[in-house]
Amino acid sequence: MKAHRTYGFAQLTFRNPASLAYLALVTVAALFVTVDMLFVTHDDASLAGVWLFLLSAPTVFLFLIGGDLLASSVADSAAFLYPALVLSVLIQAYALGLLVRLLRGERRTAARGVTGSAV
Repeated sequence: MKAHRTYGFAQLTFRNPASLAYLALVTVAALFVTVDMLFVTHDDASLAGVWLFLLSAPTVFLFLIGGDLLASSVADSAAFLYPALVLSVLIQAYALGLLVRLLRGERRTAARGVTGSAV
């Protein structure tokens, strides 16, 4: 049963056209931020990282608020920020998969313990 749930999560998150488009957009933005940080010199600070936060909003802000409630130093650390960013993107890709399934009118096929149907 647990493997079925994991497969359902992965299918809604990674095998759905809307979720894949969202994840591709986030990947392109992450590559842009990485190239900008490593290879481009700026006189000022770059605002390239803002794109990742805009693409992962609003869930990343919930993580940041939760981390700030724990301790200000926790929310400011990279060890908290990067996993929060990845988790928020995965949560939103999953939510997109659920939305697409809902809009298509697909129902989950659950295994039933009763062989007959009582009407």
